[in-house]
Amino acid sequence: MSVRRPVAWTVAVVLFAEAVGVAALNWFLAIVVDRQDMSLAGLDPDVMSVSSKIGGVVFGLYFALCALVALLVALRDRAPAGLGRILLISAAVVHGLLGAFTWGLVGPGAFIFMIVVLGLIVLLLMTYDAREQPAAGQRTEDGKGGDGSPVSPPSAPTTP
Repeated sequence: MSVRRPVAWTVAVVLFAEAVGVAALNWFLAIVVDRQDMSLAGLDPDVMSVSSKIGGVVFGLYFALCALVALLVALRDRAPAGLGRILLISAAVVHGLLGAFTWGLVGPGAFIFMIVVLGLIVLLLMTYDAREQPAAGQRTEDGKGGDGSPVSPPSAPTTP
């Protein structure tokens, strides 16, 4: 049994949950800033509140789009290509960076979560990247068998 599809499903579910969580957290922080009615280094609280909401929506949509790519990979059982592959690679990089920041700001629990998600995304990319070898006796595109030896064409049936 292949582990490719379950990994893709897991990545899709985790990224969808993370999209909702990031958007909700930023929205909550925007409400907190709005109710504080305090200035940070002379910045307008309304601007900070609105920018936090916009940032939450943008990152939520980004993670949701990455989750959609993982969902399509799971449904089609094919490797992501083009923009989808780039999105998943960028999500892996973002999780690596967020993991580095969360260690100092939030703690080891958030760091472990980020690194687990990073590992899942990399596992998804790597399992679909492996090329399957043709079985012995089967031809590849260049007309050779799976072991590199030439394969003779099938012989025509003989009739007496």
